[in-house]
Formats: sequence, structure tokens, C-alpha cells
Amino acid sequence: MIGVTGLAFFGLTIFAPFFEPVAAAVGTSPLMLAVLVGAAQNILSKSSKYSLFDPCKEMAYIPLDQESKTKGKAAVDVIGNPLGKSGGSLIQQALIFAVGSLAVATPYLAGILGVLIYFWFKAANSLGDQFEEAMEME
Repeated sequence: MIGVTGLAFFGLTIFAPFFEPVAAAVGTSPLMLAVLVGAAQNILSKSSKYSLFDPCKEMAYIPLDQESKTKGKAAVDVIGNPLGKSGGSLIQQALIFAVGSLAVATPYLAGILGVLIYFWFKAANSLGDQFEEAMEME
């Protein structure tokens, strides 16, 4: 979800002149289309997070013993989530400070998003394999 909408958002912002005829045909600008895609991205990513990601995250704890479940959930909720959010903000602010503006930093942020999505898929596949192995052992 984030990959598809992120691709559309960054495409509209980085290649705005290419999308001007399409935007003009619907009576708007590429910037307004990017805003609409960004809004849709927030809505779709939050809804898929709450309906798909959170239940799958909880399922990952099923094969663990009670102590490991408690410690694992605490580590993720207390350290992992805030560290991820603040790390993303730090990267964005450092890029804006280094290059001077958000508009100039956008291509770099798109590349970082692509790398993160790749590793996200890789980690999810690894977790799926480990979960299946643990469930077979029970």
C-alpha cells in the first residue's frame, strides 16, 4: 500500500512537468494531485496498518512462551515504535538541513522509501518463514 501510493506521490512531485497535461485535463495541478495522493496514502496506510499489520504483529508472538511474549511486546512498543518514528523524522530533517528544502530532498526521500520497502518485505518474509517453522514444531 505504501509502496504504490508512495510511488504515485513521489512521481507527481519529482516529475511534475510530465504530469501537467494529465492534471490540466482534470482541472487541477500536479501539486494538488500529489496532495490528494498523499491524503489517500495516509488514509490507506493507517487503515491497512490497523486491519492487517497489527493483527499480524500479534500473531508473531503466538509461538513464544509467556515471558518472551511480554518482553517482546514491551521491546517493540516501548523501544521499536518510537525509535522508528524518531529515526524517520531525524532522516527527513537531516536531509532538509543538508540540501536546503523539502523539494530538493524529495528524490532522496523517495530512494530511502524504496530501500526501506525492500528491507520491509525481506524482514516480513523472514518472519513468515520463522513463524511457520515455529508452528510446525508445536
